[in-house]
Amino acid sequence: MASVSIVYRKDKLNKKGEAPIHFRIIKDRKISYIASGILVPEENWDSTKNKIKGKHTNSARLNSFITNKFAELQDQVFEHETVSKSTTTRQLKEKIYGKKPEDFFAFADEVVNNYKDDGKISTHITHSSTIKTLKDYVNDASIMFQDITPEFLAKYEKYLQTKQKLKTNTIHKHLKFLRKLFNDALRAEKIEYQHNPFTKYKLKLEKTSRSFLSDEELKAIEDVATVPGERMDLHKLMFIFAAYTGGLRISDVLKLRWQNFDGSHIHIAIHKTKSQLSIKLPNKAIEIINKYHNKATKQSDFIFPMLPNGIDLDNPQVSYNQISSATAYVNKNLKLLATKAEIEKPLSFHISRHTWATRALRKGISIDKVSKIMGHAQLRETQIYAKIVNAELDKAMDIFND
Repeated sequence: MASVSIVYRKDKLNKKGEAPIHFRIIKDRKISYIASGILVPEENWDSTKNKIKGKHTNSARLNSFITNKFAELQDQVFEHETVSKSTTTRQLKEKIYGKKPEDFFAFADEVVNNYKDDGKISTHITHSSTIKTLKDYVNDASIMFQDITPEFLAKYEKYLQTKQKLKTNTIHKHLKFLRKLFNDALRAEKIEYQHNPFTKYKLKLEKTSRSFLSDEELKAIEDVATVPGERMDLHKLMFIFAAYTGGLRISDVLKLRWQNFDGSHIHIAIHKTKSQLSIKLPNKAIEIINKYHNKATKQSDFIFPMLPNGIDLDNPQVSYNQISSATAYVNKNLKLLATKAEIEKPLSFHISRHTWATRALRKGISIDKVSKIMGHAQLRETQIYAKIVNAELDKAMDIFND
Protein backbone atom coordinates (compact mmCIF):
# COMPACT_ATOMS: atom_id res chain seq x y z
CA MET A 1 0.00 0.00 0.00
CA ALA A 2 1.33 3.44 -0.91
CA SER A 3 1.77 6.14 1.72
CA VAL A 4 1.44 9.87 1.12
CA SER A 5 3.01 12.62 3.22
CA ILE A 6 3.82 16.33 3.17
CA VAL A 7 7.55 17.12 3.24
CA TYR A 8 9.62 20.28 3.46
CA ARG A 9 12.56 19.82 1.05
CA LYS A 10 15.46 21.38 2.95
CA ASP A 11 17.75 19.64 0.45
CA LYS A 12 16.44 22.07 -2.18
CA LEU A 13 16.98 25.40 -0.41
CA ASN A 14 17.42 28.27 -2.85
CA LYS A 15 19.64 31.35 -2.48
CA LYS A 16 16.82 33.16 -0.63
CA GLY A 17 16.74 30.47 2.03
CA GLU A 18 13.42 29.11 0.76
CA ALA A 19 12.62 25.45 0.18
CA PRO A 20 9.73 23.84 -1.69
CA ILE A 21 6.91 21.86 -0.10
CA HIS A 22 6.32 18.53 -1.83
CA PHE A 23 3.91 15.63 -1.53
CA ARG A 24 5.87 12.38 -1.18
CA ILE A 25 4.52 9.02 -2.36
CA ILE A 26 6.23 5.87 -1.06
CA LYS A 27 5.37 2.45 -2.45
CA ASP A 28 7.44 -0.73 -2.31
CA ARG A 29 10.28 1.36 -0.86
CA LYS A 30 10.32 3.56 -3.96
CA ILE A 31 9.78 7.30 -3.64
CA SER A 32 8.24 9.87 -5.96
CA TYR A 33 7.67 13.58 -5.29
CA ILE A 34 4.96 15.96 -6.53
CA ALA A 35 5.58 19.68 -6.19
CA SER A 36 2.96 21.85 -4.49
CA GLY A 37 4.34 24.99 -6.08
CA ILE A 38 4.88 26.62 -2.66
CA LEU A 39 8.24 27.82 -1.31
CA VAL A 40 8.70 29.13 2.24
CA PRO A 41 11.70 30.10 4.40
CA GLU A 42 12.83 27.43 6.87
CA GLU A 43 11.88 29.56 9.88
CA ASN A 44 8.28 29.62 8.61
CA TRP A 45 7.91 25.84 8.51
CA ASP A 46 6.61 23.83 11.48
CA SER A 47 8.24 20.40 11.02
CA THR A 48 6.26 18.92 13.96
CA LYS A 49 2.82 19.80 12.60
CA ASN A 50 3.89 19.73 8.93
CA LYS A 51 2.38 23.12 8.21
CA ILE A 52 3.35 26.72 7.65
CA LYS A 53 3.69 28.73 10.88
CA GLY A 54 1.12 31.35 11.68
CA LYS A 55 3.64 34.19 11.50
CA HIS A 56 3.84 33.73 7.69
CA THR A 57 1.73 36.36 5.94
CA ASN A 58 -0.38 33.88 3.92
CA SER A 59 -0.15 30.91 6.27
CA ALA A 60 -3.94 30.28 6.52
CA ARG A 61 -4.53 30.32 2.77
CA LEU A 62 -1.44 28.26 1.94
CA ASN A 63 -2.12 25.69 4.67
CA SER A 64 -5.68 25.30 3.39
CA PHE A 65 -4.37 24.74 -0.14
CA ILE A 66 -1.81 22.15 1.05
CA THR A 67 -4.41 20.31 3.16
CA ASN A 68 -6.92 20.12 0.31
CA LYS A 69 -4.29 18.96 -2.21
CA PHE A 70 -3.01 16.39 0.27
CA ALA A 71 -6.52 14.97 0.81
CA GLU A 72 -7.16 14.94 -2.95
CA LEU A 73 -3.89 13.15 -3.56
CA GLN A 74 -4.66 10.52 -0.90
CA ASP A 75 -8.04 9.82 -2.50
CA GLN A 76 -6.54 9.53 -5.97
CA VAL A 77 -3.75 7.23 -4.84
CA PHE A 78 -6.26 5.00 -3.07
CA GLU A 79 -8.47 4.92 -6.17
CA HIS A 80 -5.63 3.92 -8.50
CA GLU A 81 -4.26 1.36 -6.06
CA THR A 82 -7.57 -0.45 -5.83
CA VAL A 83 -7.61 -0.75 -9.64
CA SER A 84 -4.01 -1.97 -10.04
CA LYS A 85 -1.91 -3.03 -7.07
CA SER A 86 1.10 -3.31 -9.38
CA THR A 87 1.12 0.45 -10.06
CA THR A 88 4.51 2.06 -9.32
CA THR A 89 5.09 5.41 -7.61
CA ARG A 90 6.04 6.97 -10.95
CA GLN A 91 2.90 5.60 -12.60
CA LEU A 92 0.76 6.89 -9.72
CA LYS A 93 2.23 10.33 -10.17
CA GLU A 94 1.69 10.27 -13.93
CA LYS A 95 -1.87 8.95 -13.66
CA ILE A 96 -2.78 11.70 -11.22
CA TYR A 97 -0.97 14.64 -12.77
CA GLY A 98 -0.31 13.36 -16.28
CA LYS A 99 2.98 12.89 -18.11
CA LYS A 100 5.19 15.82 -18.95
CA PRO A 101 5.07 16.70 -22.65
CA GLU A 102 7.70 14.67 -24.51
CA ASP A 103 9.80 16.34 -27.22
CA PHE A 104 9.02 14.46 -30.44
CA PHE A 105 12.17 15.34 -32.38
CA ALA A 106 14.47 14.54 -29.46
CA PHE A 107 12.93 11.07 -29.26
CA ALA A 108 12.90 10.60 -33.06
CA ASP A 109 16.53 11.67 -33.49
CA GLU A 110 17.60 9.20 -30.83
CA VAL A 111 15.77 6.33 -32.57
CA VAL A 112 17.19 7.28 -35.98
CA ASN A 113 20.74 7.60 -34.66
CA ASN A 114 20.47 4.17 -33.08
CA TYR A 115 20.08 2.72 -36.56
CA LYS A 116 23.43 4.23 -37.52
CA ASP A 117 25.06 2.97 -34.33
CA ASP A 118 23.74 -0.52 -35.16
CA GLY A 119 25.30 -0.37 -38.63
CA LYS A 120 21.94 -0.05 -40.43
CA ILE A 121 23.10 2.78 -42.67
CA SER A 122 20.39 2.48 -45.32
CA THR A 123 17.63 2.46 -42.69
CA HIS A 124 19.29 5.43 -40.94
CA ILE A 125 19.35 7.45 -44.17
CA THR A 126 15.76 6.56 -45.08
CA HIS A 127 14.28 7.52 -41.71
CA SER A 128 16.51 10.60 -41.37
CA SER A 129 14.83 11.83 -44.55
CA THR A 130 11.40 11.29 -42.96
CA ILE A 131 12.32 13.34 -39.89
CA LYS A 132 13.95 16.10 -42.00
CA THR A 133 10.79 16.37 -44.10
CA LEU A 134 8.71 16.84 -40.94
CA LYS A 135 11.18 19.39 -39.55
CA ASP A 136 10.93 21.34 -42.82
CA TYR A 137 7.14 21.33 -42.49
CA VAL A 138 7.23 22.86 -38.99
CA ASN A 139 10.16 25.16 -39.91
CA ASP A 140 12.46 23.37 -37.44
CA ALA A 141 10.19 24.35 -34.55
CA SER A 142 10.12 22.12 -31.49
CA ILE A 143 7.00 19.96 -31.28
CA MET A 144 5.70 17.64 -28.59
CA PHE A 145 4.09 14.26 -29.18
CA GLN A 146 0.79 15.82 -28.06
CA ASP A 147 1.08 18.39 -30.89
CA ILE A 148 0.80 15.66 -33.51
CA THR A 149 -2.94 15.11 -33.72
CA PRO A 150 -5.09 13.52 -36.45
CA GLU A 151 -5.77 17.06 -37.71
CA PHE A 152 -2.01 17.76 -37.79
CA LEU A 153 -1.40 14.56 -39.79
CA ALA A 154 -4.14 15.42 -42.29
CA LYS A 155 -2.56 18.81 -42.99
CA TYR A 156 0.91 17.29 -43.13
CA GLU A 157 -0.22 14.65 -45.63
CA LYS A 158 -1.72 17.39 -47.78
CA TYR A 159 1.60 19.26 -47.63
CA LEU A 160 3.49 16.15 -48.78
CA GLN A 161 1.07 15.75 -51.69
CA THR A 162 0.91 19.35 -52.89
CA LYS A 163 4.22 20.95 -51.88
CA GLN A 164 6.57 17.98 -51.90
CA LYS A 165 4.79 16.29 -54.85
CA LEU A 166 5.15 12.87 -53.21
CA LYS A 167 3.12 9.87 -54.33
CA THR A 168 0.71 8.03 -52.07
CA ASN A 169 3.01 5.11 -51.27
CA THR A 170 5.99 7.37 -50.53
CA ILE A 171 3.80 9.36 -48.12
CA HIS A 172 2.72 6.04 -46.60
CA LYS A 173 6.37 5.18 -45.86
CA HIS A 174 6.92 8.54 -44.12
CA LEU A 175 3.77 8.27 -42.00
CA LYS A 176 4.41 4.59 -41.24
CA PHE A 177 7.70 5.53 -39.57
CA LEU A 178 6.00 8.29 -37.58
CA ARG A 179 3.47 5.67 -36.44
CA LYS A 180 6.34 3.42 -35.37
CA LEU A 181 7.82 6.24 -33.29
CA PHE A 182 4.51 6.67 -31.46
CA ASN A 183 4.34 2.93 -30.78
CA ASP A 184 7.94 2.99 -29.51
CA ALA A 185 7.10 5.93 -27.25
CA LEU A 186 4.09 4.07 -25.88
CA ARG A 187 6.18 1.00 -25.10
CA ALA A 188 8.77 3.21 -23.41
CA GLU A 189 5.93 4.85 -21.42
CA LYS A 190 6.85 8.27 -22.78
CA ILE A 191 3.26 9.04 -23.80
CA GLU A 192 -0.25 7.91 -22.96
CA TYR A 193 -2.40 5.83 -25.32
CA GLN A 194 -4.82 8.71 -25.91
CA HIS A 195 -1.96 10.82 -27.32
CA ASN A 196 -1.38 8.41 -30.22
CA PRO A 197 -3.10 10.01 -33.27
CA PHE A 198 -2.66 6.85 -35.35
CA THR A 199 -5.45 5.14 -33.42
CA LYS A 200 -7.78 7.44 -35.38
CA TYR A 201 -5.74 8.24 -38.48
CA LYS A 202 -5.68 5.66 -41.26
CA LEU A 203 -2.70 5.47 -43.62
CA LYS A 204 -3.39 5.32 -47.35
CA LEU A 205 -1.70 2.80 -49.65
CA GLU A 206 -2.10 2.19 -53.37
CA LYS A 207 -1.72 -1.30 -54.80
CA THR A 208 1.28 -1.65 -57.08
CA SER A 209 2.15 -4.35 -59.58
CA ARG A 210 5.54 -6.07 -59.39
CA SER A 211 7.45 -6.18 -62.64
CA PHE A 212 9.08 -9.45 -63.65
CA LEU A 213 10.42 -10.97 -66.83
CA SER A 214 8.80 -13.83 -68.69
CA ASP A 215 10.97 -16.73 -69.87
CA GLU A 216 11.08 -15.13 -73.32
CA GLU A 217 12.12 -11.72 -71.95
CA LEU A 218 14.84 -13.25 -69.77
CA LYS A 219 16.15 -15.11 -72.83
CA ALA A 220 16.11 -11.82 -74.77
CA ILE A 221 18.37 -10.25 -72.12
CA GLU A 222 20.71 -13.26 -72.30
CA ASP A 223 20.89 -12.92 -76.09
CA VAL A 224 21.92 -9.24 -76.08
CA ALA A 225 25.42 -9.13 -77.57
CA THR A 226 27.95 -7.80 -75.06
CA VAL A 227 31.75 -7.77 -75.03
CA PRO A 228 33.28 -10.23 -72.49
CA GLY A 229 35.33 -8.39 -69.89
CA GLU A 230 33.40 -5.13 -70.18
CA ARG A 231 31.11 -3.84 -67.43
CA MET A 232 27.96 -4.21 -69.53
CA ASP A 233 28.68 -7.93 -69.93
CA LEU A 234 29.42 -8.33 -66.22
CA HIS A 235 26.20 -6.58 -65.20
CA LYS A 236 24.14 -8.69 -67.62
CA LEU A 237 25.62 -11.93 -66.25
CA MET A 238 25.08 -10.81 -62.64
CA PHE A 239 21.40 -10.18 -63.42
CA ILE A 240 20.96 -13.56 -65.13
CA PHE A 241 22.82 -15.29 -62.27
CA ALA A 242 20.39 -13.81 -59.72
CA ALA A 243 17.39 -14.70 -61.89
CA TYR A 244 18.47 -18.34 -61.74
CA THR A 245 19.77 -18.36 -58.14
CA GLY A 246 16.92 -17.68 -55.76
CA GLY A 247 16.54 -14.06 -56.77
CA LEU A 248 19.51 -12.98 -54.67
CA ARG A 249 19.55 -9.27 -53.86
CA ILE A 250 22.30 -7.26 -55.51
CA SER A 251 24.00 -6.63 -52.16
CA ASP A 252 24.36 -10.40 -51.69
CA VAL A 253 25.56 -10.98 -55.26
CA LEU A 254 28.16 -8.23 -54.91
CA LYS A 255 29.46 -9.71 -51.63
CA LEU A 256 29.76 -13.30 -52.93
CA ARG A 257 33.31 -14.62 -52.54
CA TRP A 258 34.77 -17.84 -53.89
CA GLN A 259 34.96 -19.15 -50.34
CA ASN A 260 31.13 -19.06 -50.31
CA PHE A 261 31.02 -21.57 -53.21
CA ASP A 262 31.74 -25.27 -52.61
CA GLY A 263 31.35 -26.42 -56.20
CA SER A 264 27.59 -26.93 -56.10
CA HIS A 265 26.17 -24.62 -53.44
CA ILE A 266 26.68 -21.08 -52.23
CA HIS A 267 26.57 -20.51 -48.47
CA ILE A 268 25.95 -16.92 -47.38
CA ALA A 269 24.58 -14.69 -44.65
CA ILE A 270 21.83 -12.56 -46.22
CA HIS A 271 22.83 -8.89 -46.14
CA LYS A 272 19.34 -7.60 -45.28
CA THR A 273 18.16 -10.17 -42.71
CA LYS A 274 21.54 -11.62 -41.54
CA SER A 275 20.00 -15.10 -41.85
CA GLN A 276 22.13 -18.01 -43.11
CA LEU A 277 21.24 -19.42 -46.50
CA SER A 278 22.50 -22.30 -48.64
CA ILE A 279 21.44 -22.49 -52.29
CA LYS A 280 22.25 -25.20 -54.83
CA LEU A 281 23.25 -23.52 -58.07
CA PRO A 282 21.58 -24.58 -61.34
CA ASN A 283 23.86 -25.29 -64.30
CA LYS A 284 23.27 -21.86 -65.83
CA ALA A 285 24.50 -20.12 -62.66
CA ILE A 286 27.60 -22.36 -62.39
CA GLU A 287 28.37 -21.70 -66.06
CA ILE A 288 28.25 -17.94 -65.38
CA ILE A 289 30.51 -17.84 -62.33
CA ASN A 290 33.06 -20.18 -63.94
CA LYS A 291 33.73 -17.37 -66.43
CA TYR A 292 35.35 -15.44 -63.56
CA HIS A 293 37.52 -18.21 -62.14
CA ASN A 294 41.16 -18.64 -63.15
CA LYS A 295 44.47 -19.87 -61.75
CA ALA A 296 45.13 -16.56 -59.98
CA THR A 297 41.76 -16.54 -58.21
CA LYS A 298 41.92 -16.50 -54.42
CA GLN A 299 39.23 -17.86 -52.12
CA SER A 300 38.85 -14.40 -50.58
CA ASP A 301 38.25 -12.73 -53.97
CA PHE A 302 34.77 -11.61 -54.94
CA ILE A 303 33.15 -13.87 -57.56
CA PHE A 304 31.85 -10.90 -59.54
CA PRO A 305 34.65 -8.29 -59.77
CA MET A 306 32.75 -5.16 -58.81
CA LEU A 307 33.92 -4.37 -55.27
CA PRO A 308 37.63 -3.96 -54.45
CA ASN A 309 38.93 -7.17 -52.85
CA GLY A 310 40.46 -5.27 -49.93
CA ILE A 311 37.23 -3.53 -48.93
CA ASP A 312 36.30 -3.57 -45.24
CA LEU A 313 32.72 -4.85 -45.36
CA ASP A 314 32.61 -4.89 -41.57
CA ASN A 315 32.53 -1.09 -41.72
CA PRO A 316 28.80 -0.34 -42.29
CA GLN A 317 29.38 3.09 -43.86
CA VAL A 318 32.07 1.86 -46.26
CA SER A 319 29.94 -1.16 -47.19
CA TYR A 320 26.87 1.00 -47.80
CA ASN A 321 28.75 3.53 -49.95
CA GLN A 322 30.38 0.88 -52.14
CA ILE A 323 27.24 -1.21 -52.61
CA SER A 324 25.08 1.87 -53.36
CA SER A 325 27.54 3.09 -55.97
CA ALA A 326 27.82 -0.36 -57.61
CA THR A 327 24.02 -0.78 -57.59
CA ALA A 328 23.49 2.54 -59.38
CA TYR A 329 26.06 1.56 -62.02
CA VAL A 330 24.48 -1.87 -62.60
CA ASN A 331 20.93 -0.48 -62.85
CA LYS A 332 22.04 2.14 -65.36
CA ASN A 333 23.43 -0.56 -67.66
CA LEU A 334 20.41 -2.82 -67.17
CA LYS A 335 18.17 -0.09 -68.57
CA LEU A 336 20.40 0.03 -71.67
CA LEU A 337 20.19 -3.76 -71.94
CA ALA A 338 16.40 -3.62 -71.76
CA THR A 339 16.35 -1.13 -74.64
CA LYS A 340 18.60 -3.39 -76.74
CA ALA A 341 16.39 -6.40 -75.91
CA GLU A 342 13.29 -4.35 -76.83
CA ILE A 343 11.81 -4.82 -73.37
CA GLU A 344 9.66 -1.89 -72.27
CA LYS A 345 9.62 -2.78 -68.54
CA PRO A 346 11.75 -0.51 -66.30
CA LEU A 347 14.54 -3.03 -65.76
CA SER A 348 16.46 -2.94 -62.48
CA PHE A 349 18.42 -5.59 -60.64
CA HIS A 350 15.56 -6.19 -58.20
CA ILE A 351 13.40 -7.43 -61.07
CA SER A 352 15.65 -10.51 -61.18
CA ARG A 353 14.25 -11.35 -57.74
CA HIS A 354 10.64 -11.06 -58.90
CA THR A 355 11.53 -13.00 -62.04
CA TRP A 356 12.99 -15.94 -60.12
CA ALA A 357 10.01 -16.09 -57.72
CA THR A 358 7.34 -16.17 -60.42
CA ARG A 359 9.30 -18.66 -62.55
CA ALA A 360 9.88 -20.93 -59.55
CA LEU A 361 6.19 -21.02 -58.66
CA ARG A 362 5.22 -21.65 -62.28
CA LYS A 363 7.65 -24.57 -62.40
CA GLY A 364 5.94 -26.15 -59.41
CA ILE A 365 8.26 -25.30 -56.52
CA SER A 366 6.10 -25.08 -53.39
CA ILE A 367 5.56 -21.65 -51.86
CA ASP A 368 7.24 -22.60 -48.57
CA LYS A 369 10.42 -23.65 -50.43
CA VAL A 370 10.35 -20.46 -52.52
CA SER A 371 10.00 -18.47 -49.30
CA LYS A 372 12.95 -20.29 -47.72
CA ILE A 373 15.24 -19.86 -50.72
CA MET A 374 14.39 -16.15 -51.00
CA GLY A 375 15.18 -15.66 -47.32
CA HIS A 376 11.75 -14.23 -46.51
CA ALA A 377 11.09 -13.73 -42.82
CA GLN A 378 7.37 -14.41 -43.27
CA LEU A 379 5.39 -16.46 -45.77
CA ARG A 380 3.07 -13.56 -46.57
CA GLU A 381 5.99 -11.85 -48.35
CA THR A 382 6.11 -14.77 -50.79
CA GLN A 383 2.35 -14.99 -51.20
CA ILE A 384 2.48 -11.80 -53.28
CA TYR A 385 4.20 -13.79 -56.04
CA ALA A 386 1.70 -16.63 -55.69
CA LYS A 387 -1.09 -14.13 -56.37
CA ILE A 388 0.72 -12.93 -59.50
CA VAL A 389 1.04 -16.49 -60.82
CA ASN A 390 -2.58 -17.33 -59.94
CA ALA A 391 -3.77 -14.21 -61.74
CA GLU A 392 -1.84 -15.32 -64.83
CA LEU A 393 -3.43 -18.77 -64.65
CA ASP A 394 -6.90 -17.21 -64.32
CA LYS A 395 -6.22 -15.07 -67.35
CA ALA A 396 -5.06 -18.13 -69.29
CA MET A 397 -8.34 -19.91 -68.52
CA ASP A 398 -10.29 -17.04 -70.05
CA ILE A 399 -9.40 -18.51 -73.44
CA PHE A 400 -12.31 -20.93 -72.98
CA ASN A 401 -14.69 -17.97 -72.99
CA ASP A 402 -13.77 -17.06 -76.56
